Amino acid sequence: MTVSPTGVVVPIRAFALGKARLAEHLDPAERAALGRRLAEQVVGAASGLETLVVSSDEDVRSWAQGLHLSAIDDPGNLDAAAHEGRARLAHRGCTRIVIAHGDLPFATTFSGVARDGSRPVVVAVPCHRDDGTPVLSVPADVDFAFAYGPGSFRRHAAEARRLGMGFRVVRDRNLAFDVDLPDDLDQLTPGRGSRERSDQSRRNAAEVRSP
Repeated sequence: MTVSPTGVVVPIRAFALGKARLAEHLDPAERAALGRRLAEQVVGAASGLETLVVSSDEDVRSWAQGLHLSAIDDPGNLDAAAHEGRARLAHRGCTRIVIAHGDLPFATTFSGVARDGSRPVVVAVPCHRDDGTPVLSVPADVDFAFAYGPGSFRRHAAEARRLGMGFRVVRDRNLAFDVDLPDDLDQLTPGRGSRERSDQSRRNAAEVRSP
């Protein structure tokens, strides 16, 4: 079987636990249903690319198996999950790895961050708050030090500079929006944000280079 030159790593700790900050607005069953729906959106956007789910949760692994997706155990945190996923997909022959958060409700394609192959360029989509990095694309053969959490976008830019690599910023609203806070739930209501994003679902927003 031919392996896609680009692989996508989707870390998912658990469907419900990942949305703990929404606990005051959604009960556990609702959070789990939302987490599953968002994850399905993300892996759908990765269609045609080698996709690897990172999770130790039985429900998540069963879900991945049902979609004929590979899954590996969660090593304990998001940085380690990205590192392990990158290594596994590199071993399978992928030359570029996209690490995508599992909570991107408007994701439709990763084409804008997947085309650089093995070039020494890190590609990042900053979140809609210009703070996190919901989508990050790195060459498979580079031991990139992932640094997720608040302020990760700037840390990832600094890591690219440390390694002497280029850093390309992609401003794509479909990939930038992740669901972390109660206010984000409003954007999932039909007619409030989803319509305007769907109009540009298959084309990336303008790209700019970081200073």
